[in-house]
Amino acid sequence: MTDLPQQTFDDATAVLRSALAGDGDAVVGTFDAVVDRSGLEGAYGVAWCLAATMVGDPPPSGTAALDFPGIDEARYDARWVARFVSAYANHDADTGEALFGAAAADGLLPECLLTLAGSTVATLRSRAR
Repeated sequence: MTDLPQQTFDDATAVLRSALAGDGDAVVGTFDAVVDRSGLEGAYGVAWCLAATMVGDPPPSGTAALDFPGIDEARYDARWVARFVSAYANHDADTGEALFGAAAADGLLPECLLTLAGSTVATLRSRAR
């Protein structure tokens, strides 16, 4: 995670600030700016930072299980977030990249990233209680 450029962390911070403020348009706008500047790879780095924020220090590789009852019936974006965060927790960048690419190919990446930002904020808020 530390081999990402500082701009990626700055972009992730901007996404979180916007999500904390409830400004979904700004979240999407930040991701759009990242894609314009750094392509999908840059947006993937920001998403990976958000997953890291949700999980914290991941457990040893391969030990995190996806325990989400009804996952197959959930909306695409909710399934995507659960699986993307699980990939991060399992140190599985290949799966994370595959999920990211599939969402982009399906035309649903903006929704998925917005849900990821919202889920990250919800996690941060629950920790603060």
